[in-house]
This record gives sequence, structure tokens and C-alpha cells, in this order.
Amino acid sequence: MISSFVKSIGISAARNVRSIQHSAVLSSDNLFVHRDSTSNNVDTSFEFTSDNLKRAEAIMSIYPDGHKRAAVIPLLDLAQRQVGGWLPLSAMHAVAKLLSMPRMRVYEVATFYTMYMRNPVGKYHIQVCTTTPCWLRGSEEVMDAIKNKLGIKVGETTKDNLFTLSEVECLGACVNAPMFQVNDDYYEDLTVADTEEILDMLSEGKKPRAGPRSGRFAAEPAGGLTSLNAPPPGPGFMVRDDL
Repeated sequence: MISSFVKSIGISAARNVRSIQHSAVLSSDNLFVHRDSTSNNVDTSFEFTSDNLKRAEAIMSIYPDGHKRAAVIPLLDLAQRQVGGWLPLSAMHAVAKLLSMPRMRVYEVATFYTMYMRNPVGKYHIQVCTTTPCWLRGSEEVMDAIKNKLGIKVGETTKDNLFTLSEVECLGACVNAPMFQVNDDYYEDLTVADTEEILDMLSEGKKPRAGPRSGRFAAEPAGGLTSLNAPPPGPGFMVRDDL
């Protein structure tokens, strides 16, 4: 009797359990924990070029005595640009030495900011924004167009080492969504056709025009200006004649 009652309660409870809906768990396509490889290990050759060493000294001179370590972020960026878009372990060691800074402190910075790429990337690093404003304006279609065109997934590089694809959080161009960044350039107000055209031009070694692709100059209203659309009035406008 008791076992039958308990069993019936269990069945009834199971029937009344609400299923929990949740979105897919997304993670970065970057690895922020170091893994030795043939191209990235403690013995990988790196030292600043003479020109970049001068730039590094100029950057450090901005900061007051006792606070030179605050230059770690721009110096890591300088090292990444010298290597070709990514930051090997040996480059971090060079920055640590230049700033008389513990290596661990440099690792903490390089692994915290997603702007630092910890593995080699292609000549053109495509970073597609998929956060809410861009998603609402079609970032999924843009992302799919890139995947289909290049034959790669997020986090992968084409076999010719020309393109690397990343999915990123907001890049601060929400008014011009959807958009993606290629190296230092923003491409905005994108359609699938725009995306394919940009990829074709880059493949041919050409430089696509950066910025909005919709005809906008910057971030003005898509339907045209709603204010400041006439010549400004001259001095004394709406001032009483007797004043």
C-alpha cells in the first residue's frame, strides 16, 4: 500500500515538473590558458625592432616615474602588431623585461583583454559582433555568409592563412548594426552582399572602403537628418529690436 502510494506520488510529480528552457552556452573561441606549441613557446624568437623600441620608449615616457608599468597595455599591443596580429609568450616576456615587471602580471593583462590574440591569426582577422543590436539587424546572416564564403567556423583560419574568424561582444557601433571589424577597420550597415564584396576585395589584395555601407557618412539617422538640416541663423536671430 505505502509503496504504491509513494510510486503514484512520484509519477504525479514527474508529470507536473516544468521543463526548464535555456539558451546555448557560448564560450570564447580564444584560449586564454597558455599551451606550448611549435610557434608559441618560451623559446620563440622575439625582440622589439629598433623602430618599435623607440615607440615603446615614447609610450613609457608618457607615464610618471614609478608608474611605467601602466604602459603594459599599449606595449602588448605594439608587440602584437609587430608579430602580425597575435601575441606569443616570448613577446609578453619582452614587455615584462622592458617594464621591470613580473611576468605573471603581464600574463594577467594579456589573458584578461580579448584584444590580445594568444594564437596565430590570418592576415585578415574578422571579428563579427553578434550582441543584441547587431543580432536584431541581421548579424546571423552576416556570420553565415562569412562561414559559407570562406569555408571556416568561428575560431578557425583559412588554409591559406588569409582569414581568421572570431565572434565578439559589442564593438561600439550599435547605430550602424550589423557590423564587423577587420584588423583596425570597421565595416558597418552590412548586408550579405556587402559582406561577400568585402571578402572578395580582401582576397584580391584590395582595400575595401571602411565605414557604413548604406550611404551614411557616420552614425546619422538612417532616414536622413531630422535636425541641423538648414543653414544656421545669423547673429541677432529672434532678439528683440529694442535690445
